[in-house]
Amino acid sequence: MGCVHGKYCCGKFSSSECGHRKNARAQRSLEYVPVPSHNFTLEYSFLTRRGYYPDSPDKENQDCFCIRTQIQGNPSIHLFGVYDGHGQFGGQCSNFVKDRLVEKLSNDPALLEDPVQSYTSAFLTTNQELHASQIDDSMSGTTAITVLVIGDTLYVANVGDSRAVLAVKDGNRIIAEDLSSDQTPYRRDEYERVKLCGARVLSVDQVEGLKDPDIQNWGDEESRGCDPPRLWVRNGMYPGTAFTRSIGDDLAETIGVIAIPEVSKVQLTPNHLFFIVASDGVFEFMSSQMVVDMAASYTDPRDACAAIAGESHKLWLEHENRTDDITIIIVQIKGFSNVWILEYIPLVPLAFYVFYIHTCLKILNL
Repeated sequence: MGCVHGKYCCGKFSSSECGHRKNARAQRSLEYVPVPSHNFTLEYSFLTRRGYYPDSPDKENQDCFCIRTQIQGNPSIHLFGVYDGHGQFGGQCSNFVKDRLVEKLSNDPALLEDPVQSYTSAFLTTNQELHASQIDDSMSGTTAITVLVIGDTLYVANVGDSRAVLAVKDGNRIIAEDLSSDQTPYRRDEYERVKLCGARVLSVDQVEGLKDPDIQNWGDEESRGCDPPRLWVRNGMYPGTAFTRSIGDDLAETIGVIAIPEVSKVQLTPNHLFFIVASDGVFEFMSSQMVVDMAASYTDPRDACAAIAGESHKLWLEHENRTDDITIIIVQIKGFSNVWILEYIPLVPLAFYVFYIHTCLKILNL
């Protein structure tokens, strides 16, 4: 997650729709795509908004998003992704990954046989291609959070600290169910993994000698302040990443930052109302439940996107003197039912009438 210093610190710690926007701008598009294999529809909208950077008024929006429908020509396979670039060339990195990742999935003949393996392969190959490209990703890179819809199943792949959340109806309540887990040093498993790879894990105050570096407890991510734990090389004041996985970040790979995604799988039910894919600019000061509650209060996902982005922007300025770039996709799940019910119920009257006619004929000895 971000802080006053951003996701990446170095030196003196200075701070079918695909989109990358240089200026603050909201898209008011409302789109629909069917999932004919299971007879439901996805209704979605999206918004990307450049952050407010008083010290860098011309700083570009480094967030990207990608929505690709009918992957491999299949009308029931769709991808929704958000990519949050960081570092000097973060915008170039996120744009590169936005295009290449979906291309890898689209060209993988094993996608339907093993979506998890296809996802992993696509992330790792894209990472290698970014390293080999003309983009300088030594101290730049991008996070990636993607939701692949295959029929009635969601496959979620994540590297970094952006997030995907599912809204689940539970009686009279709507519960936020995280589809991804932020990969930061706050997570004990990620902390221990990067430490084994040689990373020093310290906050900026600890690196600068203002706090005891031997204290390796920063609380939890929800109650964090604006000085999170970061990754540093053993004898240097860089790279200072606040995440433990990403695509790019060639130098950070030497201390354990990896591009291997964590992939989760969820089979949809009629209780699943919508899902949200968003950069950490949304979740920095809003919990998953807060975001879902706000989205659920609007019937139109365009209005929900605008409201959430506006609230996130406001909360940033209440806590800091800048805001992060903000990107959000909201996908409503319309008309989903268990297919076997749809197929079985119409057969019941027919079976009854056949039985009834057969019985009448038998009574009449016909």
